[in-house]
Amino acid sequence: MSAPTLPALVMVERAYRGAVESQFADVLYIVRELNRQLGGVHLAFRGQAVTYAVEAPGHEPVLTLGSRTIDTLPDPRRSVRTLLDEGVSVWAEQADVDRLGASLPDRLIPGVRTLRPGELAASWPTYTQVWFM
Repeated sequence: MSAPTLPALVMVERAYRGAVESQFADVLYIVRELNRQLGGVHLAFRGQAVTYAVEAPGHEPVLTLGSRTIDTLPDPRRSVRTLLDEGVSVWAEQADVDRLGASLPDRLIPGVRTLRPGELAASWPTYTQVWFM
């Protein structure tokens, strides 16, 4: 077996966990910091997290609880665009994209690529590390 040649791979499967509690350091903020510290990472979305990679025109991450409006929530789509701008390879698992709706593949953020089922797992040995977040 050859030595790993790719940077760390970060897998994100769960979306929108603790948005209020983690509004200043959500999972994509952590991925951005790992990218900076490790000199590069690849990012893959699976499950509900593929929605992070989908354009949502007009969507603003705002939550109203009673009479209080919280408008400091993370914006995962903006974070994905920033990660792409910083050179992070971003993937979404095709089966999960398909499961969430027929028009979804046409709405992926430009630069996000899709993967066939099993394609990502087959590449794990080529990464120095595989992290699940």
